[in-house]
Amino acid sequence: MIFNKVEKLCTKPNLWKSFNFSTKPKREIPDPTERICKAMMSNPVASIQTALDQTGVKVSTEMVEQVLVRFQNAGMLTYRFFEWAAKQRSYASHSVRAYHSMIGSLAKIRQYQLMWELVSSMRSKELINVETFCIIMRKYTRAQKIDEALYTFNVMEKYGVEPNLIAFNGLLSALCKSKNVRKAQEVFDSMKGRFEPDSKSYSILIDGWGKEPNLPKAREIFRDMIEFGISVDIVTYGIMVDVLCKAGRVDEAIGIVRTMDCNGCKPTSFIYSVLVHTYGVENRIEDAVGAFMEMESKGVEADVVVYNALIGAFIKVDRFKNAYRVLNDMDSKGVMPNSRTCNVMLNGLIGRGKTEEAFKVFRRMIKVCEADSDTYTMMIKMFCEKDEIEMALKVWKYMKLKRFVPSMHTFSVLINGLCEKGDATQACVLMEEMIEKGIRPSGVTLGRLRQLLIKEGRDDVLKFLQQKMNLMVTPLYLSLVFD
Repeated sequence: MIFNKVEKLCTKPNLWKSFNFSTKPKREIPDPTERICKAMMSNPVASIQTALDQTGVKVSTEMVEQVLVRFQNAGMLTYRFFEWAAKQRSYASHSVRAYHSMIGSLAKIRQYQLMWELVSSMRSKELINVETFCIIMRKYTRAQKIDEALYTFNVMEKYGVEPNLIAFNGLLSALCKSKNVRKAQEVFDSMKGRFEPDSKSYSILIDGWGKEPNLPKAREIFRDMIEFGISVDIVTYGIMVDVLCKAGRVDEAIGIVRTMDCNGCKPTSFIYSVLVHTYGVENRIEDAVGAFMEMESKGVEADVVVYNALIGAFIKVDRFKNAYRVLNDMDSKGVMPNSRTCNVMLNGLIGRGKTEEAFKVFRRMIKVCEADSDTYTMMIKMFCEKDEIEMALKVWKYMKLKRFVPSMHTFSVLINGLCEKGDATQACVLMEEMIEKGIRPSGVTLGRLRQLLIKEGRDDVLKFLQQKMNLMVTPLYLSLVFD
C-alpha cells in the first residue's frame, strides 16, 4: 500500500538535512506542451514571444487551454502566450474555454481594460455567452468592486446576451461569496419578479446568510423557500446542514439529516463530511468517527472530502497515528488523496511544531498527489520561520521543476523570509521574476524589501525595480508603495 510505511518513516529520528531532496529531473519530457511550459517558466514577459517561436511547437486548442489553466497565476506572461498562440498558422482560433481562462487571469491582476477587450473579441466571433459575464461578476466582487459587477450584469444585453436565471443566480452567488449578502438580498428582492427564483437562488442566499453569520435570516430564507413551494433538493439540504454546523447547531443539523429520507433525499458524503468536520472542530472525535461509520453503514461511499474531514478531526485531537491509518484505509479503498489531504496533514503537524515530520510527510505525499499553492507556501513559510532558508529555496526549486507557477502569496512568503535573513540580492531576484511574470506584489512585501534596500544604500536597485513595476501596474499603486 502507498501509505503503509508513512507512519514508520515519520517516526525515524533522521533530520531533514540528511535527505537528498534532488531537484534534478530524471529525464526531459519531449512533450510539446512541456516545451511551451518550460519556455514560459524560463523567460520574462518582454522576451516570451520570441522564446515561444523558438520552441517550434505547433499549438492546438487543447494545448492552449492546458497552458492557460496551468499559468493562471502568471498574469501578463499568460496574456502574451495567449496573443502569440492566436497568431500561429496551425491554430484556428481561441475556444470559449481559452477566452474564459484568460479573462479570469487578467481580472486577477486587475487588467480590466484588456479583459473587456477580450469580451468584445468574443462578441465579434459570436463566442460570448452567459458564463462569460458570470466569470467577470465573480472577479469583480472578489475585488470588492460591487458597482462594476452590477454594471456587468446590466450590460449583458448590449453584448447580445439576454440575462436569464443563470445570470441572475451567478450575480447572487458572486455577491454572497464576496461577503456582500445584504446586497445580494437587495438584488433578489428587486429582481425576483423579473426572474422566477429556483432552489439554487434560495440556496445561494441561505449559504450567504450563513456565512454572514446570520442564522435567523438563513432560517427565514429556508422557510420562505418551502412556503413558496420551491422543492428542497439535496444541495439545499447540504447547505442548510453546513450553515447550522458552522453556527454550532450540530444537533439541529442532525435533525434535518434525519428528516431528509422522508422527503426522498438520501444524505450524501458531503453532508457527512460536514458533520465529521464539525465534530472534529468541537473535539468530539467519538461523534466524528460515529458519523463516518453511520455513513458507511447506510451504503454511502466515502470520498476524499469526507476522508479529509476525518483526518482533520484526528489531527485536531493530536491523534496522528489514527490519521495515518485513515490514509491507509483510503489506499485500500482506492480513494486517492488530493492536495487538501496533504495540506490538512501538514497544517496540523506544523501547528504543533512537528516540522521534521511535516517535511517527511510532504516528501512522501507529493509522490502520490499534486501539491497546490497552499502546500508549497506552507512548506516555504515553515522553513523560513525555522531560519532554514536553503531548505525553503530547495522547495521553491522543486516547485519550479514541476512547472508550478507560484502565486503572489508564495512569492511573498519567500521574499519576506529572505528579507528577514538580510539577503536583499536573492529577494530582488525573486521580486524581479515576480514582476516579469506580471504578478502584482503586495504592498507589504514591496515595503519590506524597500526598507532593506534603503538600509543597504542600494537606491539603484530600488530604482530598477520601480522601472520594472512601471510597466506592470498603475502609477497610483506605485506611488503608494515606493513614495
